Amino acid sequence: MVTNRHLAYWLLVVLWLSFIFVISGNTFSPQNTSAIIGPIIHWVLPEMSATNVNMIQHLLRKFGHVLEYFILGLLLFQAFRKVSGGLQSWRWSVPAVIVLLLCAVSDELHQFFVSARKASVVDVGIDTVSGVFAQIVSTMRSRRVI
Repeated sequence: MVTNRHLAYWLLVVLWLSFIFVISGNTFSPQNTSAIIGPIIHWVLPEMSATNVNMIQHLLRKFGHVLEYFILGLLLFQAFRKVSGGLQSWRWSVPAVIVLLLCAVSDELHQFFVSARKASVVDVGIDTVSGVFAQIVSTMRSRRVI
């Protein structure tokens, strides 16, 4: 039986997906964020070359994908766990990974239609692997391994 408490976990998932959708738009495009991140890097490390600054910005953006989808993976694990109950973590992880993959694909599809963004299969892979890692961590925590 699904209760209001269960719905709260799904509300967190929806809110996080909304956040991902917003940052996938023009406002957080590489062009816009580099106008902020680049000067900060130059201020901290003034002698760093433009090539290295661009590489750091690129790595920070990819780390953003890792963080976004790791958190989504944790939230999905908990949401499926609360609804299905039981002690079988695979019952929570498998649907969570499927939802993660669908969300990653839809995020890149969204970026395909945003003028300042581009879709990337690599990003789908990064997002999915991050979500799978969240499932491993969540499974280990649910079994009290870590």
